[in-house]
Amino acid sequence: MTLGLAGKSVLVTGASRGLGEGIALAFANAGARVHILADDDQVMAVAERIGATGHIADITDERAIARVFGALPSLDVLINNAGFEKMTPLDDNSPTALALFRRIIDVNIVGTTIVTQAAVPKMSEGGRIINTSSIWGRVGEPLFGAYVCSKHAIIGLTKSWAKELGPRGIRVNAVCPGWVRTEASLRSASMIAARLGRTEASVVESVEAAQAIPGGLMLPADITGAYLYLASDWAINVTGQSVGIDRGEVPW
Repeated sequence: MTLGLAGKSVLVTGASRGLGEGIALAFANAGARVHILADDDQVMAVAERIGATGHIADITDERAIARVFGALPSLDVLINNAGFEKMTPLDDNSPTALALFRRIIDVNIVGTTIVTQAAVPKMSEGGRIINTSSIWGRVGEPLFGAYVCSKHAIIGLTKSWAKELGPRGIRVNAVCPGWVRTEASLRSASMIAARLGRTEASVVESVEAAQAIPGGLMLPADITGAYLYLASDWAINVTGQSVGIDRGEVPW
């Protein structure tokens, strides 16, 4: 059995860098027709580099998302990867902190829902939706309350949508990455270090020490196989699941 992704129409959100770019490249290498979406111009350069079609849109903007999906004749696979991660400590009750909290929820939960609502009418039986959650969607993490609760919500949405869309033959699953060496994760490590009076290197060392399999922080390429599997014919009977890829950092 092959992956069965050749010629499939795939859209990846949050694909201008990091894990999203890696996911898009993996699907392009598998022969899929890839569309990538992000809210910055860099997505167009990535699209050119990997042979994809680029779209610039904020996933919380319903009209912009409607325009993107209005141009797609059909869609086989949706990867909801776009997300926003920043520190939101409980002891910061300033107006800017509350605005940041709301923005994280708006992007990670509401934006993901807006994209999915636009995508489903483009899907027929056999469609696949894969949401990017996080290991922090299964555990608590101090100082990142908004991001943590949003990733818990993604797992909840995955379970609900799997039940809702199952009768239509559409599978919905989530991938929960551990620490991946990306711009976003290193920024979080830096914020944690500054808050706790530590060095960024010591924070990264603590993460690595918690992993059952040694090897440092993972790279995007270490994660993308899970997305390919869940989108493939190999996972035809898998839905409503959350797959942890974290080198054993969090017991599942």
